[in-house]
Amino acid sequence: MKRILTGVALATTAALVTATPALAAAPKDPVVAVKKQLAAGKGVKFTERTTVDDGNARQVFLRRSGTLQFSKSGVAASDITGKLNISASDLQGLDESGEDAELASMLKAMAQPERTIRIGTTSYVSGNIWATQMPEGKTWFKAPNGPTGGLLGAFGQPLNLAEPATLKTLLKGAKATGSGYAGKTLVRDLWKASPWLRATWMDKPSAKTQKAAISWRITVNKAGLPTRLVTTFPMSALGVGGKGTVSVDTGYTGWGSAVSIKAPPAEEVTSTFKDGESDISETLDLPLGSIAG
Repeated sequence: MKRILTGVALATTAALVTATPALAAAPKDPVVAVKKQLAAGKGVKFTERTTVDDGNARQVFLRRSGTLQFSKSGVAASDITGKLNISASDLQGLDESGEDAELASMLKAMAQPERTIRIGTTSYVSGNIWATQMPEGKTWFKAPNGPTGGLLGAFGQPLNLAEPATLKTLLKGAKATGSGYAGKTLVRDLWKASPWLRATWMDKPSAKTQKAAISWRITVNKAGLPTRLVTTFPMSALGVGGKGTVSVDTGYTGWGSAVSIKAPPAEEVTSTFKDGESDISETLDLPLGSIAG
């Protein structure tokens, strides 16, 4: 009888083991996967959507698309186009000849796309508000140590997953999910790790802002390469007023594809605005936060 019972127990155990679904394998390490992609002339494309929630309404604020070009050490160049979610109907009724003429002109310009080409640490910006400041015959402004995404970049994705150091920072204390990783990371830690973030935001965050947390979720493919990144953070993390929340949803495609980003034609480039100024900081300080809110 004991032999029979033992046989039944073994058979039942075998059946249960067979019937139990296999546990999902942990996703591959994206740091290792991304490092393998870093080669001269290679890159990745992305598209993204920034949504702002001010507590009363949630709406798309900005859409961007772009290409990153790699070197052996990281991002060597980028070409990014962004457009605020402003349509022609939003501009109807603006008085372009009265007291609000300056505001109307600015909003009309900001409804246009902005493009930023960055080679090394030199940025070339065009379109959007920049178009109103260009000397005749010039369409690009050259800014040494310029921003990665022009004026609109501050509301784009703050995390650049093509930076291994940034990925390492994110993955400290992160949780593996079925399709990737998720976690929270302080602005101060990202600021230290990411040259991209420092070049995007330009100004160092205040001590209070550095304590803000960015929640994030990364989806990776079978090779461990990121295919999607969703971040959520308080608007105060951008150094602007209000109690709103910003969410940026970025999709990545074409890891390792051939990429060649070049500076605009020299004859179209200027290093001074039509008023003779060469400092872009005043334009970068436009109150986008009030528009977002």
